Amino acid sequence: MDQLTVAPVARHTLHEDLVGRIRDLIIEGQLAPGTRIHEGQLGEALGVSRTPLREALKFLASEGLIDLVPGRGGVVRQLSAQDVRNMLDVLVALECLAGRLACRTATDEQIKHVRSLHDRMMKLYASRNRLEYYKLNQAIHSAIATLSGNDFLASTHEAIQSRLKRIRFIGNDEPDNWGEAVGEHVEMIEALERRDEEALTEILTRHLQETWKRVRPII
Repeated sequence: MDQLTVAPVARHTLHEDLVGRIRDLIIEGQLAPGTRIHEGQLGEALGVSRTPLREALKFLASEGLIDLVPGRGGVVRQLSAQDVRNMLDVLVALECLAGRLACRTATDEQIKHVRSLHDRMMKLYASRNRLEYYKLNQAIHSAIATLSGNDFLASTHEAIQSRLKRIRFIGNDEPDNWGEAVGEHVEMIEALERRDEEALTEILTRHLQETWKRVRPII
């Protein structure tokens, strides 16, 4: 039999769909911090059985969004103000180092990719699509960490960023806060395109410090 030359089938699994849906519920606050997750009710609402639901909850626990408590099941993790401040302090150090390394070693094509993410994000800002805007916003931060070329830095950054998903999202609740954050992102991409290490580290530091100011009153 001759070898087939068909393209492989793209697979998008139930697990990925479930993880994404529940993650969005947490980010948007429909599953609030400290809330116990009732598997029966959530499974019924999502139209899935308990087995795939539990696998999804285990994955979200590995991201730091859920605590699996013996005898209680899944509980949406609630961060203290000190937890948030500590993680943002570490993100400042990681992103500044990543920014410097990216300015030195990233290819022009890699930087163009980050610019494309930024441009798509700005269109979502214009249409006030907060959730999808937020996802691209976080993808930009992750992309800069990846451009460092340091896998350990990027994985550490991703672990912390995952735990702050809900906190970072609510930081843009107020229109003025959102507008300020967008302006900081404009400065960020322009500094990266110039490969200006000092300007990029300054804006990354300011951006994350302002994030703390924006979220502190609502934690």
